[in-house]
Amino acid sequence: MSTLKAWVHTLKYEAQDIISVELRPMPGEALPAFEAGAHIDLHLPGGLVRSYSLANDCSERHRYVLGILKDKSSRGGSRAVHEQLRVGMALTISAPRNNFPLHEEADHSVLIAGGIGITPILSMAQRLQALGRSFEVIYLTRSRQTAAFSETLNALACPVHWHFDNEAGGPPDLKALLAQRSPKGNSHYYACGPAVMLDAFEKTCAELAYANAHIERFASVEVKAADDARQQFTVELRKSQKTFKVTADTSLHKQLLALKVSVPFSCEEGICGSCETRVLEGTPDHRDMVLSASEQASNQVMMVCVSGCKSERLVLDL
Repeated sequence: MSTLKAWVHTLKYEAQDIISVELRPMPGEALPAFEAGAHIDLHLPGGLVRSYSLANDCSERHRYVLGILKDKSSRGGSRAVHEQLRVGMALTISAPRNNFPLHEEADHSVLIAGGIGITPILSMAQRLQALGRSFEVIYLTRSRQTAAFSETLNALACPVHWHFDNEAGGPPDLKALLAQRSPKGNSHYYACGPAVMLDAFEKTCAELAYANAHIERFASVEVKAADDARQQFTVELRKSQKTFKVTADTSLHKQLLALKVSVPFSCEEGICGSCETRVLEGTPDHRDMVLSASEQASNQVMMVCVSGCKSERLVLDL
């Protein structure tokens, strides 16, 4: 995956435990274009690589804006951002990629943000407004103090339903909120936020028969191995001309790390898409949260950080 350099232009307090990071291109260079819903990888001090959604207007070419929560259960990424990044610092970043695309021709779009999930939702809202499309935002947070980018959202002057748990006496009734927004022709529904909200969103959309429901997760959901997944299989890396076995006491991910194969691992949880690898032969056991059902069924690519194998042999384009 291609990388480039950018520098930290601005660090700004956005809400309780949330800062925004504005990145600018290096002198004489340009940032790649991106689509609403896209994210980039940050290569952080200490060798960590983490993915963060782009929150700014995708028509902007001079900057990338990220919103980053200092997560209490951080594995080091968000803590490094909050404690070690400084204005003027140069960082290696990835080119943008999009696992959460916006369907710009929808008759109406309902954008639901839970907490820091506002980041891709805000970019989508700005894009839909620029296109003159019909849309609304539902923003769910614990309190007003934890609602990041509220000024930017208010400036859009679009329909927004705000829910603050501490003022409403508890979490929202997501089913009621969605039921009030039945499809207007070709409507699409988007949600980004904590796992419990996304699980409720998917369940509710299924119950209401809302066909066009889309999510992006910031944390993985464990996908168990398929019943026909093999505990032992052989892997051939075609480009590297290496062959090895995966056994019950190891994994494809661990073996690739041990061999120091050039794979851009980031989340290592199957949610960011950075390790997507082309499958030349064999049948993967997909355990990611990135590929659609049809993409998984095609078996043309796999996320090698979490997935396994159903066939005796797996040949990868590595």
